[in-house]
Amino acid sequence: MAGVDKKLLIFLVVASGVFLSTLDSSMVNIALPSIMAEFQAPLHKTEWVVMAYLLTTSSTLLFWGHLSDRLGRNRFYGLGFFVFGLGSAGCAFATSLHMLIGARFFQALGAAMMMANGPAIIRQTFAPDKLGRSMGFIGIPVSLGLMSGPVVGGYLIEFFSWRALFLFSLSASFCFAVLSQFILPPTPPRSPAEKRYDWPGAVLWSVLLFTASFSLTHAFSAQISPLWGAGIICCAIAALLVFMKIESRAAEPVLPLSFLKKRFFTIGVASALLSFLLLFFVLILIPFYLDLVLGLPASRIGLIMTAIPLAAIVVAPVAGWLSDSVGARILSTLGLAFSTIGLLLLAFLSPETHPAGVAARLVFLGVGQAIFLSPNSASVLARIGDKNSGTAAALLATARNLGMMLGVALAGLFFSYFFRKITGGVELKEYSMVHAQSFCLALRSSFLLVSLAGFGAVVLSWQRPVFINARMGSDADIKE
Repeated sequence: MAGVDKKLLIFLVVASGVFLSTLDSSMVNIALPSIMAEFQAPLHKTEWVVMAYLLTTSSTLLFWGHLSDRLGRNRFYGLGFFVFGLGSAGCAFATSLHMLIGARFFQALGAAMMMANGPAIIRQTFAPDKLGRSMGFIGIPVSLGLMSGPVVGGYLIEFFSWRALFLFSLSASFCFAVLSQFILPPTPPRSPAEKRYDWPGAVLWSVLLFTASFSLTHAFSAQISPLWGAGIICCAIAALLVFMKIESRAAEPVLPLSFLKKRFFTIGVASALLSFLLLFFVLILIPFYLDLVLGLPASRIGLIMTAIPLAAIVVAPVAGWLSDSVGARILSTLGLAFSTIGLLLLAFLSPETHPAGVAARLVFLGVGQAIFLSPNSASVLARIGDKNSGTAAALLATARNLGMMLGVALAGLFFSYFFRKITGGVELKEYSMVHAQSFCLALRSSFLLVSLAGFGAVVLSWQRPVFINARMGSDADIKE
């Protein structure tokens, strides 16, 4: 009984970190207008409140996963809580936009420590034949954090201010920082030879992700000249080439290139990126539709968006349980198919669509994400040894974050292009009710275009190795 209780406490601590980090990343978006008004800053500077968080987590996840494999995952998870709390305090009391962005950087460092180590700690705690269902339950705080953020944030901003968003998680962060030191299991010791770290690779990995992400989101922005945009893209390509060369020679590489030769691993990581791309493409555009076209208040918009987490909460544990016996090939592919169907249904929204109809379409997306996430994660982590499980978990989290960023970038790019084209050059900030039909046509074109990525993800996921052994908790990679 004590063993069961200990595992439950470990799960709750890990789930709390997952919830806090994902909640923060999802609810800050709706605070941008208030932040912009208080600091009187232009949009291209204000958006760095979000970009700093995503870029920092994406760039450092692999670093923390690699380092914690050597120095202790429990130590870094607790440190992540503490740093996240310090960053939250800095955000809450920021007196300038630059100070707020700097505090978001520290907050993201803490979030990255937790995100990189959570799945590896779960893998270390639970038996292989229980891995899928434990990952399924982790899907609950992930879904709650990512999707309930707009609801929680909306009410906090309406009745208090945007600073309340950061005070919300401050006390909880410090509390769990202390608890984690007593509850989380220690990482198995490593020999001194195994504690060497590939610092050149770590730096280049961060440079690569930063330049690549910046290219996707800003290189083609009107605020950046074509010359600067081309320079950023060239830096990203150069960083990639040098990184691959260094990693191929490193004794303890940050990114073991042998991972990329394993079909189950590359498919799992690529599928995770595409899954979150589809999710965040919807999360960015649908609130604008509910606000501008249907004219709903912010509180009601938040409630409609909860259709996604509610569906995910119900389905995620079932999907995790099934993955232990059915395997990831069928479930992950089915989940991506549901998400793609949801996109296609959302493409045919109109000014006359009832809000309940929007929520019903969002349910498909929530179900798809829940069916996909835990089997996909388990299929990767179940076949990675203890030595590199932190690195593998960090790569999965990095793929999810990059998918978020790509979804946000492409949503703005596609929709702005189609809306300007349909309206003859009108910008979204100039929207009026006469543009309602044009908005829906632009939304349709955007969703139909990104659905191609959904179809590609379905095909890719189906290529993963075939399940042969239920005791492994995932598909076996006999054929690579």
